[in-house]
Amino acid sequence: MLGNTSFYNESTRRYIAMFGTLFNEIEISRGSGAGLQTMKVPISYAPIQKFMARILQDPDLDKPSALTMPRMSFELLDFNYAGDRKLTRHQHRKTAQSTDDDTFLRQFVPVPYDLNFQLNIVVKYPEDGFKIVEQILPYFKPEWTSSVQLLDNFDILYDIPTVLNSVSYEDTYDGDFKDRRAIIWTLNFTVHAWYFGPNAAKKVIKFANTSVYSEVNANTALERVTVQPGLTANGEPTTDITQTVPYADVNFDDDWAYIVQVEEET
Repeated sequence: MLGNTSFYNESTRRYIAMFGTLFNEIEISRGSGAGLQTMKVPISYAPIQKFMARILQDPDLDKPSALTMPRMSFELLDFNYAGDRKLTRHQHRKTAQSTDDDTFLRQFVPVPYDLNFQLNIVVKYPEDGFKIVEQILPYFKPEWTSSVQLLDNFDILYDIPTVLNSVSYEDTYDGDFKDRRAIIWTLNFTVHAWYFGPNAAKKVIKFANTSVYSEVNANTALERVTVQPGLTANGEPTTDITQTVPYADVNFDDDWAYIVQVEEET
């Protein structure tokens, strides 16, 4: 229905990796002096329901399947079209192809979407939760902007804001001393993302020949205008037709000038 061009820019995968990378270096310390211990807080992509099931399934902490705390998990919740960030659909970017000097890649402007993520922090002791959250909140005012390369063929970094929307706290402990306690911090974020369509390979226009007539029904042109790229053998731009290399030898990514010839017809 939408065409026969198959493409995959790995956009959603890149946004998930970007979001998880924001929180994969968080550490907390316990104790003091000679007994000070520092531990890195693990993070994984998982829904909070499955995450909590593994934590709470072993109240005696004896089974190897039980997870140690503190831990973090995150997941992508939903997508929403962001019409307030829409760009004009007629703009496009282009870049040279490494395999063919006579063609270039064209990419139209992307479509804006907001991706909603949820970060869950699960701890056993309240102080651990305070230490983790306090390493996150100061960086979001309310957004943190990451520079990400979203397309492999285009050497362009896009600034992607991640906005912190809300922070909530829940203590799941409700039972006797044998039950395993879990304190959950839930942080909701919105990533202002972009989604790109397929790349289109286009031929480089290296020669233009235009005839100018005095009237619509005239059979003879008044003048002929020829335009082509100009480049010397040393790679310098030129507008002198006598110094340029053949226009077929000028590449898309060369720094060339225009040579304009106007010839009056007789």
